[in-house]
Amino acid sequence: MDNEKRKALLSLPTPCYVIDEAALISNLEVLRRVEQESGCHVLLAQKAFSAYHVYPLIAKYISGTTASGLFEARLAHEEMGSRQIHVFSPAYKDEEFDELADICDHIVFNSFSQWKRFREKALSHNNVSFGLRINPEYSEIETRIYDPCAEGSRLGITVEGFEENELDGISGLHFHTMCEQGADTLARTLDAVEENFGKYLYNMKWINFGGGHHITREGYDVELLISCIKRIKEKYGLEVYIEPGEAVALNAGYLVCSVLDRTKNGMEIAVVDTSAACHMPDVLEMPYRPYIIGSGMPFELKYTYKLGAPTCLAGDIIGDYSFDEPLSIGDKLIFTDMAIYSMVKNNTFNGMPLPSIFLLDKNGQTQLLKKFGYEDFKSRL
Repeated sequence: MDNEKRKALLSLPTPCYVIDEAALISNLEVLRRVEQESGCHVLLAQKAFSAYHVYPLIAKYISGTTASGLFEARLAHEEMGSRQIHVFSPAYKDEEFDELADICDHIVFNSFSQWKRFREKALSHNNVSFGLRINPEYSEIETRIYDPCAEGSRLGITVEGFEENELDGISGLHFHTMCEQGADTLARTLDAVEENFGKYLYNMKWINFGGGHHITREGYDVELLISCIKRIKEKYGLEVYIEPGEAVALNAGYLVCSVLDRTKNGMEIAVVDTSAACHMPDVLEMPYRPYIIGSGMPFELKYTYKLGAPTCLAGDIIGDYSFDEPLSIGDKLIFTDMAIYSMVKNNTFNGMPLPSIFLLDKNGQTQLLKKFGYEDFKSRL
Protein backbone atom coordinates (compact mmCIF):
# COMPACT_ATOMS: atom_id res chain seq x y z
CA MET A 1 0.00 0.00 0.00
CA ASP A 2 1.41 3.40 -0.96
CA ASN A 3 1.92 6.07 1.68
CA GLU A 4 -0.80 8.39 0.37
CA LYS A 5 -3.47 5.69 0.54
CA ARG A 6 -2.34 4.62 3.99
CA LYS A 7 -2.34 8.21 5.19
CA ALA A 8 -5.92 8.65 3.91
CA LEU A 9 -7.10 5.56 5.75
CA LEU A 10 -5.38 6.49 9.00
CA SER A 11 -7.08 9.89 8.96
CA LEU A 12 -10.56 8.37 9.27
CA PRO A 13 -12.63 8.05 12.46
CA THR A 14 -12.83 4.50 13.73
CA PRO A 15 -14.15 1.93 13.45
CA CYS A 16 -14.92 2.20 9.76
CA TYR A 17 -15.09 0.14 6.61
CA VAL A 18 -13.47 1.60 3.52
CA ILE A 19 -14.28 0.50 -0.04
CA ASP A 20 -11.30 0.88 -2.36
CA GLU A 21 -12.72 2.05 -5.70
CA ALA A 22 -9.51 1.47 -7.66
CA ALA A 23 -9.22 -2.12 -6.40
CA LEU A 24 -12.90 -2.72 -7.11
CA ILE A 25 -12.48 -1.49 -10.68
CA SER A 26 -9.45 -3.75 -11.14
CA ASN A 27 -11.57 -6.77 -10.16
CA LEU A 28 -14.44 -5.67 -12.39
CA GLU A 29 -12.15 -5.35 -15.37
CA VAL A 30 -11.15 -9.00 -14.96
CA LEU A 31 -14.80 -10.05 -14.71
CA ARG A 32 -15.73 -8.01 -17.78
CA ARG A 33 -12.96 -9.75 -19.68
CA VAL A 34 -14.45 -13.13 -18.68
CA GLU A 35 -17.84 -11.99 -19.99
CA GLN A 36 -16.44 -10.70 -23.26
CA GLU A 37 -14.12 -13.60 -24.06
CA SER A 38 -16.40 -16.44 -22.94
CA GLY A 39 -19.81 -15.01 -23.83
CA CYS A 40 -21.15 -15.74 -20.35
CA HIS A 41 -23.02 -13.45 -17.97
CA VAL A 42 -21.38 -12.51 -14.66
CA LEU A 43 -23.67 -11.70 -11.72
CA LEU A 44 -22.74 -10.17 -8.37
CA ALA A 45 -23.76 -12.46 -5.50
CA GLN A 46 -25.06 -9.85 -3.08
CA LYS A 47 -24.71 -12.18 -0.10
CA ALA A 48 -21.00 -11.30 -0.09
CA PHE A 49 -21.16 -7.61 -0.93
CA SER A 50 -24.25 -5.41 -0.88
CA ALA A 51 -22.73 -1.93 -0.72
CA TYR A 52 -25.27 -0.46 -3.10
CA HIS A 53 -23.53 2.91 -3.30
CA VAL A 54 -21.17 1.31 -5.82
CA TYR A 55 -23.85 -0.67 -7.72
CA PRO A 56 -23.93 1.92 -10.55
CA LEU A 57 -20.18 1.36 -10.98
CA ILE A 58 -20.55 -2.43 -10.93
CA ALA A 59 -23.37 -2.21 -13.49
CA LYS A 60 -20.94 -0.73 -16.01
CA TYR A 61 -18.89 -3.93 -16.03
CA ILE A 62 -21.07 -7.02 -15.45
CA SER A 63 -24.54 -8.27 -16.31
CA GLY A 64 -26.33 -7.96 -12.99
CA THR A 65 -26.87 -9.55 -9.60
CA THR A 66 -28.12 -12.64 -7.88
CA ALA A 67 -30.27 -12.55 -4.75
CA SER A 68 -31.05 -14.95 -1.94
CA GLY A 69 -34.50 -13.59 -1.28
CA LEU A 70 -36.87 -10.68 -1.63
CA PHE A 71 -34.84 -7.99 0.14
CA GLU A 72 -31.69 -8.55 -1.91
CA ALA A 73 -33.79 -8.69 -5.07
CA ARG A 74 -35.44 -5.39 -4.19
CA LEU A 75 -32.08 -3.80 -3.45
CA ALA A 76 -30.75 -4.82 -6.86
CA HIS A 77 -33.94 -3.63 -8.57
CA GLU A 78 -33.75 -0.24 -6.88
CA GLU A 79 -30.01 0.37 -7.13
CA MET A 80 -28.68 -1.59 -10.12
CA GLY A 81 -31.09 -0.25 -12.71
CA SER A 82 -31.94 -2.42 -15.69
CA ARG A 83 -29.35 -5.13 -15.11
CA GLN A 84 -30.41 -8.76 -14.70
CA ILE A 85 -31.63 -10.04 -11.33
CA HIS A 86 -31.62 -13.75 -10.53
CA VAL A 87 -32.90 -15.23 -7.27
CA PHE A 88 -32.47 -18.56 -5.53
CA SER A 89 -33.88 -19.60 -2.16
CA PRO A 90 -34.24 -23.03 -0.54
CA ALA A 91 -37.93 -22.16 -0.14
CA TYR A 92 -40.14 -19.22 -1.12
CA LYS A 93 -43.00 -17.65 0.80
CA ASP A 94 -46.42 -17.46 -0.84
CA GLU A 95 -46.84 -13.80 0.04
CA GLU A 96 -43.49 -12.83 -1.52
CA PHE A 97 -43.51 -14.81 -4.75
CA ASP A 98 -45.45 -12.42 -6.98
CA GLU A 99 -43.22 -9.50 -6.04
CA LEU A 100 -40.14 -11.58 -6.77
CA ALA A 101 -41.57 -12.53 -10.14
CA ASP A 102 -42.28 -8.89 -10.92
CA ILE A 103 -38.67 -7.80 -10.43
CA CYS A 104 -36.53 -10.87 -11.22
CA ASP A 105 -35.42 -12.25 -14.57
CA HIS A 106 -34.65 -15.77 -13.33
CA ILE A 107 -36.14 -17.64 -10.37
CA VAL A 108 -34.44 -20.88 -9.32
CA PHE A 109 -36.29 -23.48 -7.25
CA ASN A 110 -34.54 -25.78 -4.82
CA SER A 111 -36.85 -28.78 -5.17
CA PHE A 112 -39.55 -30.25 -7.34
CA SER A 113 -41.87 -29.79 -4.37
CA GLN A 114 -41.33 -26.02 -4.54
CA TRP A 115 -41.64 -26.01 -8.34
CA LYS A 116 -44.95 -27.86 -8.27
CA ARG A 117 -46.23 -25.66 -5.45
CA PHE A 118 -45.56 -22.42 -7.37
CA ARG A 119 -45.72 -23.64 -10.98
CA GLU A 120 -49.16 -22.32 -11.86
CA LYS A 121 -48.44 -18.91 -10.36
CA ALA A 122 -44.95 -18.88 -11.86
CA LEU A 123 -46.04 -19.57 -15.40
CA SER A 124 -48.44 -16.63 -15.28
CA HIS A 125 -45.33 -14.39 -15.26
CA ASN A 126 -44.20 -14.47 -18.86
CA ASN A 127 -41.21 -12.23 -18.21
CA VAL A 128 -39.41 -14.72 -15.94
CA SER A 129 -37.29 -17.78 -16.73
CA PHE A 130 -37.49 -20.61 -14.21
CA GLY A 131 -34.83 -23.10 -13.20
CA LEU A 132 -33.96 -25.83 -10.73
CA ARG A 133 -30.95 -26.14 -8.46
CA ILE A 134 -29.21 -29.48 -8.83
CA ASN A 135 -26.81 -31.23 -6.47
CA PRO A 136 -24.13 -33.06 -8.48
CA GLU A 137 -22.98 -34.71 -5.24
CA TYR A 138 -19.43 -33.56 -5.94
CA SER A 139 -17.62 -30.93 -3.92
CA GLU A 140 -14.04 -30.16 -2.95
CA ILE A 141 -15.01 -27.97 0.02
CA GLU A 142 -13.37 -29.30 3.18
CA THR A 143 -15.27 -27.21 5.76
CA ARG A 144 -18.64 -28.91 6.23
CA ILE A 145 -20.64 -25.78 7.09
CA TYR A 146 -19.90 -24.45 3.58
CA ASP A 147 -20.38 -27.71 1.69
CA PRO A 148 -23.73 -27.83 -0.15
CA CYS A 149 -23.01 -31.41 -1.25
CA ALA A 150 -22.46 -32.79 2.24
CA GLU A 151 -24.54 -35.78 3.26
CA GLY A 152 -28.05 -34.66 4.17
CA SER A 153 -27.71 -31.27 2.47
CA ARG A 154 -30.97 -29.39 1.92
CA LEU A 155 -29.53 -27.60 -1.12
CA GLY A 156 -30.28 -28.86 -4.60
CA ILE A 157 -31.84 -31.92 -6.23
CA THR A 158 -29.78 -35.10 -6.49
CA VAL A 159 -29.92 -37.29 -9.59
CA GLU A 160 -31.87 -39.86 -7.57
CA GLY A 161 -34.55 -37.29 -6.78
CA PHE A 162 -34.71 -35.72 -10.24
CA GLU A 163 -38.25 -35.90 -11.69
CA GLU A 164 -37.68 -35.67 -15.44
CA ASN A 165 -41.41 -35.72 -16.12
CA GLU A 166 -41.90 -32.43 -14.25
CA LEU A 167 -39.69 -30.20 -16.43
CA ASP A 168 -42.39 -28.39 -18.41
CA GLY A 169 -41.77 -24.70 -17.81
CA ILE A 170 -38.18 -25.21 -16.62
CA SER A 171 -35.58 -23.43 -18.76
CA GLY A 172 -32.35 -23.93 -16.86
CA LEU A 173 -30.32 -25.73 -14.22
CA HIS A 174 -28.24 -24.17 -11.46
CA PHE A 175 -25.50 -25.63 -9.29
CA HIS A 176 -23.39 -24.03 -6.58
CA THR A 177 -20.78 -26.33 -5.06
CA MET A 178 -17.65 -24.17 -4.74
CA CYS A 179 -16.12 -21.85 -2.15
CA GLU A 180 -13.02 -19.72 -2.80
CA GLN A 181 -11.81 -22.22 -5.40
CA GLY A 182 -10.07 -22.24 -8.74
CA ALA A 183 -11.08 -23.07 -12.29
CA ASP A 184 -9.54 -26.54 -11.96
CA THR A 185 -12.18 -27.32 -9.32
CA LEU A 186 -14.87 -26.04 -11.68
CA ALA A 187 -13.59 -28.30 -14.48
CA ARG A 188 -13.85 -31.38 -12.26
CA THR A 189 -17.25 -30.27 -10.98
CA LEU A 190 -18.54 -29.92 -14.53
CA ASP A 191 -17.54 -33.53 -15.17
CA ALA A 192 -19.84 -34.59 -12.32
CA VAL A 193 -22.64 -32.30 -13.49
CA GLU A 194 -22.49 -33.72 -17.00
CA GLU A 195 -22.32 -37.30 -15.79
CA ASN A 196 -25.43 -36.91 -13.65
CA PHE A 197 -27.47 -34.29 -15.50
CA GLY A 198 -25.92 -33.85 -18.94
CA LYS A 199 -28.79 -35.50 -20.79
CA TYR A 200 -31.16 -32.81 -19.49
CA LEU A 201 -28.97 -29.92 -20.57
CA TYR A 202 -29.74 -30.44 -24.26
CA ASN A 203 -33.32 -29.37 -23.57
CA MET A 204 -32.42 -26.32 -21.46
CA LYS A 205 -31.79 -22.70 -22.43
CA TRP A 206 -29.27 -21.85 -19.72
CA ILE A 207 -27.07 -23.15 -16.95
CA ASN A 208 -25.77 -21.30 -13.88
CA PHE A 209 -22.38 -22.37 -12.48
CA GLY A 210 -23.14 -20.65 -9.15
CA GLY A 211 -20.52 -18.88 -7.07
CA GLY A 212 -17.32 -19.64 -5.22
CA HIS A 213 -15.14 -18.82 -8.23
CA HIS A 214 -12.09 -16.91 -6.90
CA ILE A 215 -11.56 -15.30 -10.29
CA THR A 216 -9.75 -12.16 -9.17
CA ARG A 217 -7.35 -13.95 -6.82
CA GLU A 218 -3.70 -13.87 -7.80
CA GLY A 219 -2.85 -17.02 -9.72
CA TYR A 220 -6.42 -17.90 -10.72
CA ASP A 221 -6.52 -19.61 -14.14
CA VAL A 222 -8.84 -17.26 -16.02
CA GLU A 223 -8.10 -18.98 -19.33
CA LEU A 224 -9.33 -22.31 -17.97
CA LEU A 225 -12.53 -20.68 -16.69
CA ILE A 226 -13.16 -19.18 -20.13
CA SER A 227 -12.48 -22.55 -21.75
CA CYS A 228 -14.93 -24.33 -19.42
CA ILE A 229 -17.66 -21.81 -20.16
CA LYS A 230 -17.16 -21.94 -23.92
CA ARG A 231 -17.15 -25.74 -23.94
CA ILE A 232 -20.51 -25.97 -22.17
CA LYS A 233 -22.01 -23.20 -24.31
CA GLU A 234 -20.99 -24.90 -27.52
CA LYS A 235 -21.77 -28.49 -26.51
CA TYR A 236 -25.29 -27.85 -25.24
CA GLY A 237 -26.22 -24.54 -26.90
CA LEU A 238 -26.73 -22.84 -23.54
CA GLU A 239 -26.40 -19.39 -22.07
CA VAL A 240 -23.98 -19.62 -19.13
CA TYR A 241 -24.18 -17.61 -15.92
CA ILE A 242 -21.69 -17.40 -13.07
CA GLU A 243 -22.37 -15.57 -9.83
CA PRO A 244 -19.21 -14.72 -7.92
CA GLY A 245 -19.51 -12.68 -4.75
CA GLU A 246 -16.05 -12.53 -3.26
CA ALA A 247 -14.36 -12.11 -6.65
CA VAL A 248 -16.17 -8.81 -7.25
CA ALA A 249 -14.82 -7.10 -4.13
CA LEU A 250 -11.86 -9.33 -3.21
CA ASN A 251 -9.11 -7.25 -1.56
CA ALA A 252 -11.16 -4.10 -2.28
CA GLY A 253 -11.88 -2.96 1.25
CA TYR A 254 -10.46 -2.26 4.68
CA LEU A 255 -11.56 -2.06 8.29
CA VAL A 256 -9.76 0.66 10.26
CA CYS A 257 -9.76 0.47 14.05
CA SER A 258 -8.06 2.13 17.03
CA VAL A 259 -6.27 0.75 20.08
CA LEU A 260 -8.30 1.52 23.22
CA ASP A 261 -6.20 -0.15 25.89
CA ARG A 262 -3.21 -2.36 26.58
CA THR A 263 -3.06 -5.04 29.25
CA LYS A 264 -1.20 -8.27 29.98
CA ASN A 265 -2.12 -11.83 30.90
CA GLY A 266 0.67 -14.18 29.97
CA MET A 267 1.22 -12.06 26.87
CA GLU A 268 0.60 -8.50 25.74
CA ILE A 269 -3.06 -7.76 24.92
CA ALA A 270 -4.49 -4.83 23.00
CA VAL A 271 -8.19 -3.98 23.13
CA VAL A 272 -9.40 -2.32 19.93
CA ASP A 273 -12.65 -0.57 18.99
CA THR A 274 -13.72 -3.27 16.57
CA SER A 275 -15.04 -6.80 17.09
CA ALA A 276 -14.60 -10.10 15.31
CA ALA A 277 -18.06 -11.19 16.45
CA CYS A 278 -19.77 -7.95 15.40
CA HIS A 279 -17.80 -6.46 12.53
CA MET A 280 -16.03 -9.39 10.83
CA PRO A 281 -17.95 -12.53 11.85
CA ASP A 282 -16.13 -14.77 9.37
CA VAL A 283 -13.00 -14.43 11.51
CA LEU A 284 -14.78 -16.68 14.02
CA GLU A 285 -17.00 -18.63 11.63
CA MET A 286 -14.55 -19.65 8.91
CA PRO A 287 -12.28 -19.22 10.90
CA TYR A 288 -9.49 -17.14 9.43
CA ARG A 289 -6.88 -14.56 10.38
CA PRO A 290 -7.23 -11.23 8.55
CA TYR A 291 -4.04 -9.41 7.61
CA ILE A 292 -3.15 -6.07 9.21
CA ILE A 293 -0.98 -3.76 7.14
CA GLY A 294 2.51 -3.62 8.61
CA SER A 295 2.03 -6.65 10.86
CA GLY A 296 3.65 -10.08 11.07
CA MET A 297 2.81 -13.49 12.43
CA PRO A 298 3.08 -13.93 16.22
CA PHE A 299 6.64 -13.29 17.39
CA GLU A 300 7.84 -12.72 13.83
CA LEU A 301 8.39 -9.03 14.58
CA LYS A 302 9.61 -7.53 17.85
CA TYR A 303 6.30 -6.84 19.64
CA THR A 304 3.44 -9.37 19.73
CA TYR A 305 -0.13 -8.67 20.88
CA LYS A 306 -3.39 -10.53 21.17
CA LEU A 307 -6.07 -8.26 19.67
CA GLY A 308 -9.46 -8.41 21.32
CA ALA A 309 -12.77 -6.57 21.22
CA PRO A 310 -14.47 -4.44 23.89
CA THR A 311 -17.40 -6.88 24.08
CA CYS A 312 -18.21 -9.26 26.95
CA LEU A 313 -17.67 -12.35 24.75
CA ALA A 314 -14.50 -14.02 26.02
CA GLY A 315 -13.79 -15.51 22.61
CA ASP A 316 -14.13 -12.21 20.74
CA ILE A 317 -10.47 -12.37 19.74
CA ILE A 318 -9.27 -11.28 16.31
CA GLY A 319 -5.88 -12.97 16.58
CA ASP A 320 -2.23 -12.62 17.56
CA TYR A 321 -0.11 -10.14 15.60
CA SER A 322 3.42 -8.80 15.79
CA PHE A 323 4.68 -5.31 14.98
CA ASP A 324 8.00 -3.54 14.60
CA GLU A 325 6.99 -0.92 17.16
CA PRO A 326 4.99 -1.26 20.39
CA LEU A 327 1.31 -0.40 20.16
CA SER A 328 0.10 2.68 22.00
CA ILE A 329 -3.41 3.78 22.93
CA GLY A 330 -4.83 5.71 19.97
CA ASP A 331 -2.80 3.86 17.33
CA LYS A 332 -4.81 2.85 14.26
CA LEU A 333 -4.68 -0.54 12.55
CA ILE A 334 -5.83 -1.36 9.02
CA PHE A 335 -7.33 -4.79 8.32
CA THR A 336 -7.36 -5.78 4.65
CA ASP A 337 -9.92 -7.64 2.49
CA MET A 338 -12.82 -6.31 4.54
CA ALA A 339 -15.30 -5.49 1.79
CA ILE A 340 -16.67 -9.04 1.55
CA TYR A 341 -18.80 -10.80 4.19
CA SER A 342 -18.30 -7.95 6.64
CA MET A 343 -20.86 -5.19 6.07
CA VAL A 344 -23.47 -7.79 5.06
CA LYS A 345 -22.99 -9.88 8.22
CA ASN A 346 -22.23 -7.32 10.92
CA ASN A 347 -24.41 -6.89 14.00
CA THR A 348 -24.84 -4.80 17.15
CA PHE A 349 -24.33 -7.51 19.78
CA ASN A 350 -23.47 -5.99 23.14
CA GLY A 351 -24.46 -2.57 21.84
CA MET A 352 -21.39 -2.39 19.61
CA PRO A 353 -21.73 0.51 17.16
CA LEU A 354 -21.74 -0.39 13.49
CA PRO A 355 -18.68 0.94 11.65
CA SER A 356 -19.17 3.86 9.30
CA ILE A 357 -18.71 3.16 5.59
CA PHE A 358 -16.34 5.25 3.49
CA LEU A 359 -15.37 5.19 -0.17
CA LEU A 360 -11.73 5.71 -1.08
CA ASP A 361 -12.15 6.88 -4.67
CA LYS A 362 -9.74 6.20 -7.50
CA ASN A 363 -8.18 9.64 -6.97
CA GLY A 364 -7.31 8.86 -3.35
CA GLN A 365 -10.06 10.99 -1.78
CA THR A 366 -12.31 9.62 0.97
CA GLN A 367 -16.07 10.10 1.04
CA LEU A 368 -18.45 9.16 3.87
CA LEU A 369 -21.20 6.90 2.49
CA LYS A 370 -23.00 5.90 5.68
CA LYS A 371 -22.73 6.67 9.38
CA PHE A 372 -24.51 4.67 12.08
CA GLY A 373 -25.50 5.58 15.61
CA TYR A 374 -27.62 4.68 18.62
CA GLU A 375 -30.89 4.72 16.67
CA ASP A 376 -29.57 2.04 14.31
CA PHE A 377 -28.92 -0.18 17.33
CA LYS A 378 -32.28 0.60 18.95
CA SER A 379 -34.35 0.22 15.78
CA ARG A 380 -33.21 -3.39 15.34
CA LEU A 381 -34.75 -4.45 18.66
